Amino acid sequence: MNGTAGQTVLLPEAPSLSKLYLNAAATAARRRISGTRPAAALPGARHELRDVTADVEKLTAFQHLLGESAGDFLPAGFIHALAFPVAMSVLNRDDFPLPLLGMIHLENRVEQHRPVHFSEALDIAAWVENLRGHRAGTLVDLVADVRSKDGGLLWTGVSSYLAKGFFLPGTDTNSVQTNRADAPFSPPDPTALWSLGVDTGRNYAGVSGDFNPIHLSVLSAKALGLKRSIAHGMYLASRALAEVGPVRSDAFSWEVAFEAPVFLPARVAVEISTARDGSGSWLRSDFTGWNPRSGRRHFRGVVATLE
Repeated sequence: MNGTAGQTVLLPEAPSLSKLYLNAAATAARRRISGTRPAAALPGARHELRDVTADVEKLTAFQHLLGESAGDFLPAGFIHALAFPVAMSVLNRDDFPLPLLGMIHLENRVEQHRPVHFSEALDIAAWVENLRGHRAGTLVDLVADVRSKDGGLLWTGVSSYLAKGFFLPGTDTNSVQTNRADAPFSPPDPTALWSLGVDTGRNYAGVSGDFNPIHLSVLSAKALGLKRSIAHGMYLASRALAEVGPVRSDAFSWEVAFEAPVFLPARVAVEISTARDGSGSWLRSDFTGWNPRSGRRHFRGVVATLE
């Protein structure tokens, strides 16, 4: 699928993620055989899907799997899952210069402006921006926004992805900061210990639709260069968000940086701390997850009240 700069591509239905991944594999093979590379520029097209409503069974399964309280409003992580196929369809374009398969999710930044009821019809748009160099490859931001039928902005997500080992001409690899903290990490006392089974990736794929092979099995992960399957970054982030729990306000920001993959099965130590102002109003919760044996940090993030 090709498009001109500034074009809006209206999708007739939610793309199938499994078909997108198959097409991405075929595109990668075609590029290897031909020896061609697309231009080092991002497509200007914006993909849109309208009148999206939540599948109640998947919502219930998502809430159960992630530990979210059962209710009529969509968790921010579930909204990410609704927007994900639209966003992935942008990365699957013929004129997108980076390989979709094997891209590493480094950071995610979300703003949710009000609670979203499960019955609401939503309009979803996605595009890419901010192509830049990285010492290990090339970075790009994948942006999605979710609006109500009257056009009001409900939710915005920016996911930063690294195409490791893929260097585009004209990108400066020295000007980009990594998402790692400068100070060495010293594990605090955990507030929770997660036990993640080997089926964690498959279970999350079932409720989110993200069947990326790196998450599904040892064999499919090894085919893409990993020693074992790894947990979805958004599973980890959404579970941490669920454990922040009732202190979240109606409008909040949610940020997470992923530092080391969680190879399955695994145990993950988690610490969540909440700060309040003098009146007792909630301001922010910080969360961190690490390997309790090695002390290596897997992720860190913050949930904060939006003014």
